[in-house]
Amino acid sequence: MLPGRAAARLARVVDRAVADADLTMPQYRLLVFLSEGQVAASALADWLSVSRPAITTLVDGLVAKGLVSRTAVAGDRRRVDHTLTAEGEAALDRADEAVARALESLAEHLPAGKRRRAVEGLELWSHALDEARARYLERS
Repeated sequence: MLPGRAAARLARVVDRAVADADLTMPQYRLLVFLSEGQVAASALADWLSVSRPAITTLVDGLVAKGLVSRTAVAGDRRRVDHTLTAEGEAALDRADEAVARALESLAEHLPAGKRRRAVEGLELWSHALDEARARYLERS
């Protein structure tokens, strides 16, 4: 199987787990992104590859749920930063736990000796994604 297809199928497993934690995948992605610190809406839209109106709608829903707060930036009337609230951090933790359980359950279908390799592979991709995000934020 091609890696892209495996990633797409794995994304569905994550999507279901996140739904069990009462979040949509876009909401989860946004909370993950905000877990690194406050971010402007334009950076959120660019990083998540959605339009600015779509990010506004997504953030509106998370603000209404008490998971994200908006803060005006002093000296820049046009900029508003977004931050996880304590409730947002707790929701992200619950979703992360649900994803971990789903991946552990899926890994049970691997031979015992390959389970650790599968996790290590995801950790490598996580590192690559962290580096890509850091470079992106440096340019923003």
